[in-house]
Amino acid sequence: MDIKALQKISYGLYVVSSVKDGKLNGQIANSIIQVTAEPAQLAVCLHKNNLTHEYISASKKLAISVISQEAPLKFIGDFGFKSGRDIDKFSLHKFKPGINDCPISLEYGLAFLEAEVVSQSDVGTHTLFVCRITEGGILAEGEPMTYDYYHNVVKGKSPKNAPTAKAY
Repeated sequence: MDIKALQKISYGLYVVSSVKDGKLNGQIANSIIQVTAEPAQLAVCLHKNNLTHEYISASKKLAISVISQEAPLKFIGDFGFKSGRDIDKFSLHKFKPGINDCPISLEYGLAFLEAEVVSQSDVGTHTLFVCRITEGGILAEGEPMTYDYYHNVVKGKSPKNAPTAKAY
């Protein structure tokens, strides 16, 4: 299979974050979609090996920050290619705590959503979290970064835990 076929599916890039025992973590994710309008719910798919997955599984809450096209590779790299087991990502970047205590990225963030997990499904290497949106807002004006823009304009790569990183 040509893995580039999967990269033709339109995605955004987001910082997904959570909190566990007072510790914050976040990661870049592209697998987020709105699944219902009433109540407003999202599906968020994260690799099981990621620390953010562990935090969301434990706390059942998360925040999603929509990233601007202006976000540099360093910002994306800090959240997408480094582990929260090795560095405190939010000590490197500006954020505010949400009403659910999950960090909201203020750097390069256009909008945010806060949510609580209502169900989750094991989908192999990843878990699909279905989440009810509890809060949201606009942080700045600008164009959201898409996965296509990231690959073709920014010339970024996919981390090894990304759903599109490996061919079948």
